[in-house]
Amino acid sequence: MPVNSTSDIPPNPNPKLVQRPKWLEPLALLFPSGFWLISFLIIPTVFILIQSFVPQGKTAFGLENYQRVFEYVGGNFIYLVVVWRSLLYALITTGFCLLLGFPVAYWLAVIAPKRWRNILLLLFVLPLWTSSLLRSYAWITILRPTGVLNTFLNFIGLSGINVLNKAEGVIIGMIYTYLPYMVLVLYTSLERLDLRLLEAAADLGANAKQTFWQITVPQVSSGIIAGAALVSITSFSDYINPQLLGGPGSRTIASIIELQFLGASSNRGFGSALSMVLILAVTIVIALLIKYGDRRVVSDE
Repeated sequence: MPVNSTSDIPPNPNPKLVQRPKWLEPLALLFPSGFWLISFLIIPTVFILIQSFVPQGKTAFGLENYQRVFEYVGGNFIYLVVVWRSLLYALITTGFCLLLGFPVAYWLAVIAPKRWRNILLLLFVLPLWTSSLLRSYAWITILRPTGVLNTFLNFIGLSGINVLNKAEGVIIGMIYTYLPYMVLVLYTSLERLDLRLLEAAADLGANAKQTFWQITVPQVSSGIIAGAALVSITSFSDYINPQLLGGPGSRTIASIIELQFLGASSNRGFGSALSMVLILAVTIVIALLIKYGDRRVVSDE
């Protein structure tokens, strides 16, 4: 006997129940993190942006604070030199972290026994569990003229070195601070390395140099880009290492911003302008990473 599809549909037990919109569930999931980001990132950044257009002692908006960033005094661009110094420290730190971190990450991901890899990786990133401030003070103890390093050098008959309160000390502290981040990113990328391609390259007569540049590097290029971007962004805005391990000639943009907000002769408008310059530089690096890094991953796939 045929079934009447219209008559056999059961009535709605609760006619007052209204179906929820489809967009409500993802909105509810995004609300906690979205509220946090808007309240503690976007809104403060907007306030800093507005304050950067208000010169000190004035109520009208203007570009004096940004013009001061390009101030030319005594035959030198004072604040552009600080920005360039911060960028130079970041580039040197990134280069050394890549040179030192790649062999370590390769050994952890490819050569080390699998049963020990997690433990070895944990031991390598163990310094990240301590405060960065404490690590910087530890380097002061090591690098000062009567510190551990010079005491050891004098013990073996070598002359001591003086790198504390100089650019060299700042770079040493920054490399030590950000090297674990580079290793972690490279390890994640090298862990997916296709070893069959390395064996095929060896069977076809490729030497170690050719295998490295033509097989290994293209496979982990996305990890190299991501690690370099992570280290360069964080080291460019580093405050603790230049402040504790460097001298007056080693000040970075983060140190100048701190002086503008908390120093004796504070100028929050100018400090806000420097902050926006820092945010713009970091945004450019992230945009380049998204554009070229993602393109590289797609092309590799």
